[in-house]
Amino acid sequence: MDLGIKGRRALVCASSKGLGRGCAEALAEAGVDLVMNARGAEALEATAQDIRDTYGVSVTTVAADVTSEAGRAEVLAAAGTVDILVTNAGGPPPGMWSDWNRDDFIAALDANMLAPIALMTALMPAMIDKGWGRVVNITSQSVKAPIPALGLSNAARTGLTGYVAGTARQVAPFGVNVNNMLPGIHATDRAIQLDGGVAQKEGITVDEAKSRREQTIPVRRYGTRAEFGAMCAFLCSEHAGFIVGQNILCDGGATNATI
Repeated sequence: MDLGIKGRRALVCASSKGLGRGCAEALAEAGVDLVMNARGAEALEATAQDIRDTYGVSVTTVAADVTSEAGRAEVLAAAGTVDILVTNAGGPPPGMWSDWNRDDFIAALDANMLAPIALMTALMPAMIDKGWGRVVNITSQSVKAPIPALGLSNAARTGLTGYVAGTARQVAPFGVNVNNMLPGIHATDRAIQLDGGVAQKEGITVDEAKSRREQTIPVRRYGTRAEFGAMCAFLCSEHAGFIVGQNILCDGGATNATI
């Protein structure tokens, strides 16, 4: 399917690996020029060069932490005007309600709520002026069904979801569509981290922890970054103009909900 976005320009955050990389690759395959951001310069440039070589699109890299004002300013200066924004940030560490203090919550909010909002605030006015734009925020299945060990993520990402619910409907009349993607467990470094924590806590191997988790997913496997990226690219396409303020689960059926 021709997504109709060849020649568009996108900023994709946390895109050196994992789900962010999957989104960047899918957009590049559709002919979108990229501004890629991540904190680690070496991994970011390696991924960017791979995308340049594979898809022939223009790729600008910015190694910076978008949770900080200075980092965001650097990314926004390099990005300039973009047609597509994909926000993404790794989740805060798991734990118990009694483990976290105010600073832990502030850090989670900065990464998983306030930074995406700041990027939208900075980039959507130009989209509105042009009459076309797409924003996809990568959040988590936990905004549909909370994950007890991920209380920091539950709180911060749900806050972003509430913000998007209202904002998406305010900018939709101007041709700007904002939606969220809610990943379940995918074969990424985050999955390795979570499985490692379970393995250490329960005295089992990482492979055993992974196998247990796979049995909780109806498709009996972890998702891939390519599958996730394909959905992201569709939401950024010309064909998604009637999709507004939605929370799209990409979790293999793991979230047990009717709606």
